[in-house]
Amino acid sequence: MRMTWMLSLALLASGPAYGQAVASPEVKANPQDNAGLRKVGAEVLFWSQAQRDANFPHMEKIFPGNIAKAGKKVRPLPAGKPLAVVESEIEAFLTAQNVGGLIVLKDGKIVLERYARGYGREGRWTSFSVAKSFTSTLVGAAIRDGFIKSVEEPVTKYIPELAGSGYDGVSIAQLLTMTSGVKWNEDYTDPKSDVARMFLEPVPAGEDPTVWYMKKLPSEAKPGSKWVYKTGETNLIGVLVMRATKRPLATYLSEKIWSKGMEQDAFWMVDPSEHEVSGCCLSVSLRDYARMGQIALEGGKGIVPANWFAEATRSHAQIDPRSTEYGYGYQWWTYPKGRFGAQGIFGQTIRIDPRTKVVIAISAAAPKATDSAYGKQRTAFLEKLFAAALN
Repeated sequence: MRMTWMLSLALLASGPAYGQAVASPEVKANPQDNAGLRKVGAEVLFWSQAQRDANFPHMEKIFPGNIAKAGKKVRPLPAGKPLAVVESEIEAFLTAQNVGGLIVLKDGKIVLERYARGYGREGRWTSFSVAKSFTSTLVGAAIRDGFIKSVEEPVTKYIPELAGSGYDGVSIAQLLTMTSGVKWNEDYTDPKSDVARMFLEPVPAGEDPTVWYMKKLPSEAKPGSKWVYKTGETNLIGVLVMRATKRPLATYLSEKIWSKGMEQDAFWMVDPSEHEVSGCCLSVSLRDYARMGQIALEGGKGIVPANWFAEATRSHAQIDPRSTEYGYGYQWWTYPKGRFGAQGIFGQTIRIDPRTKVVIAISAAAPKATDSAYGKQRTAFLEKLFAAALN
């Protein structure tokens, strides 16, 4: 099977969009129709603004996937004291950043909640790479459940096909922090890059497409010594969790998190091998994104080991040699002032400040996949929200 479809999912996970927006026909992808999947998936990055607005809240109508079922008991998010932020500034931010939903929790209470662009509380919005932090949390859950002994175990214990590859001697922790030392090119403009080639090759029957490609990659640095962003490694983490738990990721997500307090079912896109794409592609309601941030803030009691989030959300790798203020944990980004969060293209954000006990979640349809000016404007507004929470 030629897995060209998966290239589009790698692109969904992270990285800049290139080219001009083009109109795409309304196509509902059939999981048995690889050609149709490739056609729809390849166009996602180039959807027009109207298409992003229409489709980001309804990815399950276009792509195949699995459902993480919510439970009957929903974790309440009571109303708190409204943030003292000028309403016109909020509206200007929503408009300028093409935000569909913005929510702020303070001490687990909703102090700000806004919807726009036709979105609402009952809907779901796609996550892009925000899903990486959810996948990381399932590793912690698997350790607590005894399916995985520790993050210091070798990756090859759970994915033996990687033995003899660049992943020899690589630990689960190094996979989580993207410091495996395995050579990888995530340049979406280069047709010879790994992210472009990863699923273009025929995969023998019975082989996992991610493992099939990743096991052929060479090592370029000692494990733990070099950070390189690799969507392929997050996909490997998903394979590892599925192998360890003997469950689809959506099923395990439901068992450990979604059925224990989330408000709405989550939708997780799958590839043609029917495995969830663990580096991206969850669709979650705004309040449930905030609940996930609150779980991380509170330490995930009953879900992960007691010290899991303390380790997962501290910097294990410096991502920019010019600055020590930004880093990478276990699939969580770390920021100045002790903050951490999850982030995806087109403006998807969960930002958490342990000092003020504030969680901010944003679902957006930004004009570009990545844009430094957009990111700076978002961070500036988040600073206002964090500051307002101190009052």
